[in-house]
Amino acid sequence: MSAQTPAQAEMAKLLVDALNLEDIAAEDIAPDESLFGDGLGLDSIDALEIALAISQQYGVQMQAEDSSTRNAFSTLASLTDFVQTHKK
Repeated sequence: MSAQTPAQAEMAKLLVDALNLEDIAAEDIAPDESLFGDGLGLDSIDALEIALAISQQYGVQMQAEDSSTRNAFSTLASLTDFVQTHKK
């Protein structure tokens, strides 16, 4: 497991807080671990909650029909990179 960057640690905390993940500590989310399926096991409702939290925290709008948004939700690292690139 690779270490989280400060931006990834902040994003991991946002995920844990937004989804009320009681069984997972933010620091335990590996940057390259899949967020959905066999990884963290998130689902489409979780994705909506994450997108809302990102919008509120960073002012970044995530469009479901945009392929770059779908790619951003792959891992903690890709989600962090997407937000860092698009935040105002």
